[in-house]
Amino acid sequence: MTPGWWARLGLSPSAYVGLALLLLFVLAGLFGPVLAPYPADLMALENEFAPSSAAHWLGTDQHGADLLSQLLHGARLALIISASVVSICAVVGVILGVVAGYYGGPVDEVLMRVVDILMAFPGILLNIAIVATMAEPGVGVLIFALCLNGWVGYARLARGQVLSLREREYVVAARCVGAGSWRIMRRHIIPNLLSPIMVQMTFGFGGVILVEASLSFLGLGPQVEYTWGALLDQGTTFLWRPGAELFALAPGAAIMAVVLGANLLGDGLRDRFDPRRSRRR
Repeated sequence: MTPGWWARLGLSPSAYVGLALLLLFVLAGLFGPVLAPYPADLMALENEFAPSSAAHWLGTDQHGADLLSQLLHGARLALIISASVVSICAVVGVILGVVAGYYGGPVDEVLMRVVDILMAFPGILLNIAIVATMAEPGVGVLIFALCLNGWVGYARLARGQVLSLREREYVVAARCVGAGSWRIMRRHIIPNLLSPIMVQMTFGFGGVILVEASLSFLGLGPQVEYTWGALLDQGTTFLWRPGAELFALAPGAAIMAVVLGANLLGDGLRDRFDPRRSRRR
């Protein structure tokens, strides 16, 4: 019997669980607002803290707004922020890390000192300091704040890999036949960085979800009430109110599921791309 594509990927069972959780999150972000039964800002005060029912699967909040609809709309916002931050940080970090590792010398020294300075600051405090300076922080400001120090991990990873890759035989051969530095980096070095960068991006995806939820929980995220962090903040106010438990538990479970999925998939990809594990297999 021919194995399916899932078997040919060579991932662990836990990695498939993580992949399923992330795919569910992506689908919720892409199609959730279309499938949401109600608008996220539709209020019906007569339905305040309505319990779970056929009309409101997860109940309603203190304004009578449908909690499931708010979660689905919040999933799209979380997907936009996390995908944007991870993509921008990966591109910037890989480019700077490859340049620093390949050229070395003063270029490497300057770029790595910038990385050291940014890593000296606690990441969440730097994000708060940037976002707090804005009267009404929006999605763009939040993405900028998260990208400002989010690229440093990718840069350090890329630099460490390049220090080894630049001495490989195929790189030396390309240099001997007259290939330029940019061509060597583009054709021979960056493609060999994709495996560890993919693992880093997977872990980073979950980290961005956590930071964005933390900032929204503190009231420093996008100024809408249906971000997952804002829903969690509102829900904790009514955590011990009878019948309102889902108001806090549902957004917390959504955040936990996405972060867990990213970590499980990241662990699976790291094991899959580990050359020592590949040799054992």
